[in-house]
Amino acid sequence: MNAMELALQPLRRRLARLVARCVALLDGVVNPYRPELYYMRGPGPKCRARRQALLRD
Repeated sequence: MNAMELALQPLRRRLARLVARCVALLDGVVNPYRPELYYMRGPGPKCRARRQALLRD
């Protein structure tokens, strides 16, 4: 490594940390993962049975 590369190493490390923090911040704000879209299901069999019983009466 030459003197210029050695002088730029701390700057590169700081820039890499800054970029990593920006990416983490953006990921937290614009997170496309929404578990309620994947794990929420409709009513179960007991709920359906109760509703059908109410509709029959």
